Amino acid sequence: MTKIAIMQPTFMPWVGYFDLINSVDTFVFLDDVQLSKRSWQVKNKIKASHGESFITLPIKKDKSRDDQYINNSFISVDEKWRNKTLKSIELNYKKTPYFKDTFPLFKEWTSSNSSLSEIHIKMIKRIANMLSFDDVDFITSSSLGIEGSKETKLLDICKQISAQTYLSPQGSSAYIQPTNLADRFKENNIDLLYHDYEPVKYKQLHGEFIPYLGIFDLLFNEGFEKSVEIIINGHKNNIYYKDFHKT
Repeated sequence: MTKIAIMQPTFMPWVGYFDLINSVDTFVFLDDVQLSKRSWQVKNKIKASHGESFITLPIKKDKSRDDQYINNSFISVDEKWRNKTLKSIELNYKKTPYFKDTFPLFKEWTSSNSSLSEIHIKMIKRIANMLSFDDVDFITSSSLGIEGSKETKLLDICKQISAQTYLSPQGSSAYIQPTNLADRFKENNIDLLYHDYEPVKYKQLHGEFIPYLGIFDLLFNEGFEKSVEIIINGHKNNIYYKDFHKT
């Protein structure tokens, strides 16, 4: 039974993103959709001494908003931004146990001038591999040549790769529930499930535990081996569409 997930390639995804990867047979990077400048494709959270803090990637402004997609948007990293960002990470994480092991990965992710989709996909796949979450096929939606709205595209991707189960993040219910998309999945004999994940506490610096941070917070503090256990322990039973909307 082929189970798939479809997600936009995200900058430093939270731990639940990697559990989603580990929960499916095929993971599709939705890379040919419009970029929102306030989205998780260009920013994510770290933990600073004062609490949550955002790191935001600078994006080249060479296209109109309507023409800017994840796979044709490029990071514009200048030395000033790069040095400021790296110093911020060093200031807040250099005392963590696995800083030296993990910092080169962060530097690579934030030092690239490649497209958002290219660097995000490259680094997400690398981290998944280092977590041993590699028993999954990765593909991009752009390689499938599917047109249409986001909602239609999700179903068409599932159909094209013969998916029997679509595992959706719970946030997607905001546009799945008001439409007839769930019915269309059913008509095509595709089960629609929601991914259920509850963050597990782990060691952090700077006071009380803060969940939902980018993956590097976990990796700096716990290392890859321990992070595997922590990520898996947050996994819950997936929720069928009808059961989810009963609550």
